[in-house]
Amino acid sequence: MTADLAQRIVAFDLWHLALPVVSRRDHGIGRVEAEVEVVVLRLTAEDGRHGWGEAACWSVFTGSPEASLAALDRYIRPHVLGRPLAEAAGMTADAARAVAHCTEAKAALETALLDLTGRVAGLPVWALLGGCAQAEIPLSVSLADPDFAADLALVERLAADGVGIVKLKAGVAGHRFDLDRLERLRRDHESLDIRVDYNQGLGPETAAARLRDVAAFRPGFIEQPVAAAQFALMRRLRAAVEVPIIADESVFGPEDMLRAVEEEICDGVSVKVMKAGGLRRAQAVAGIAAAAGLTAYGGDMFETGLGHLAGAQMIAATHAIGLGCEFYQARYYLAEDILAEPFPIREGRVVVPRGPGLGIAVDPDRLDRFARQTLTREAA
Repeated sequence: MTADLAQRIVAFDLWHLALPVVSRRDHGIGRVEAEVEVVVLRLTAEDGRHGWGEAACWSVFTGSPEASLAALDRYIRPHVLGRPLAEAAGMTADAARAVAHCTEAKAALETALLDLTGRVAGLPVWALLGGCAQAEIPLSVSLADPDFAADLALVERLAADGVGIVKLKAGVAGHRFDLDRLERLRRDHESLDIRVDYNQGLGPETAAARLRDVAAFRPGFIEQPVAAAQFALMRRLRAAVEVPIIADESVFGPEDMLRAVEEEICDGVSVKVMKAGGLRRAQAVAGIAAAAGLTAYGGDMFETGLGHLAGAQMIAATHAIGLGCEFYQARYYLAEDILAEPFPIREGRVVVPRGPGLGIAVDPDRLDRFARQTLTREAA
């Protein structure tokens, strides 16, 4: 195995993809419709094996696909191409210094390196991250269609599939609309675990009163009610309602989590590989939260199944993430995924693959079909 890890990375290939979605979605900070865009990275070792990673971007949240593509090709690639796989830790460290921010691009690199290392070593990524703490992860699906009738039909489908957790996106079309939807869901689906996410959609003048109204419907938690930088307001809202408050946009990496704990702004955190800048940094966020007695769950961006695999492998190795995950896009939102096999969901739970690396390969034909731009780079 040591000799295998000594082989160089000889190709660094990128695809900028635009993937059709099945409906419009409204969030507090923006709208998604028609398609989502991601950047896919493929690393190739001398023996021909591949490692895959994804940068799933949203311009109003983490960054743009154009920025991720440039970060990977111009700034990160020189620190990777031609180096031995055994230096993976040094590559990620060099990439972190090579370009500021661009957390999705850095996540794509670390994912691809872990995938390739796992395939060479014959180990799943979760084994490289410390071992398996949970082999299956409860799945949550977000409801954000402005056509609530369509979301109700989705809830019926989810119930038939064994999914018992939904997250209602709120703060977009008016407070009355949010309360009416919560009332209908509570009436028709008594056993459903309902969570509420504002995506920073509330203003300081109305937030407390509206959260009290929502709390009457007993949601599992309320996520990021106000703007990311409003730490003092988050702390006051946490004291004003009895429902747990979850931080999302307020906490990207471990540094933000330390501040969130110090300023007592939340009861838990949405941990995302894309905003943390990689799987290990995401684990660190969850670890800091757990040390402070806070909860955590696996949030999503607009990933394909490839990005979901990275998140699932991370959560599998992270006991501190106990509230499930939102890795539903590949099965319930994308018109077509890019994996060669369906992203593994069974009876409302994500089943973590046990094969080498991420456990499932990417279908190159689908990459070519959905590509807006392709860049192929080889070592000299």
